[in-house]
Amino acid sequence: MARTTTRTRTCSRTSTRTRAAFAPRGGRLAGAALALFVTAGLTSCSAVKAEQSARAVTRFTQNGVTVTLAVAGWKDDKGSLKATFTPTEAGYHLYSTDLPADGVEGVGRPTSVAVAGGLSADGPASVDAEVLRINLPGVESKVPVYPDGPVTLTLPVRAEGEGGASAGTAKALISYASCNAEEGCNIPVLDRPVILDVTGKTLTFP
Repeated sequence: MARTTTRTRTCSRTSTRTRAAFAPRGGRLAGAALALFVTAGLTSCSAVKAEQSARAVTRFTQNGVTVTLAVAGWKDDKGSLKATFTPTEAGYHLYSTDLPADGVEGVGRPTSVAVAGGLSADGPASVDAEVLRINLPGVESKVPVYPDGPVTLTLPVRAEGEGGASAGTAKALISYASCNAEEGCNIPVLDRPVILDVTGKTLTFP
């Protein structure tokens, strides 16, 4: 007699395990069919997850920071872009979105995400970290920064065009600079473009 134990969850949090002891006579065919079914299910689930991940998330690393950009909560013609800025070395911080464009006394650059083309901002950006005001060598005024480590910025966006029905491309423009209070700053990244495909129903990365 075949003995089968199957545990299945949804694709978003799935692990499916099947253990079958094949039985004599007709049991072998049933066990083989079950194994084929489960394998197909796992392959399909993995493909869906890979496709969703590829379409909804992209990342790049430049000048001491890895930026992960993701589409979140897109429905009809609205949603959000979530950008997570992660310094590649410990002890480095990013600057507040409220920092002047030229920094404080020339030091630092604001962390920002802007959009152009087939997208427009649908409200101000929010950040998941508190702002600290610190003293830096050679700078008289305190400088607004985020704590060392990763920072996530969320920008509400919407598709341009009547009813959000336009189709085409858009750009997310990414700016930041990372600094260490003792070792100094990396070269700032200013308006680095990330391309998106946009319609009223979808917002994806090519």
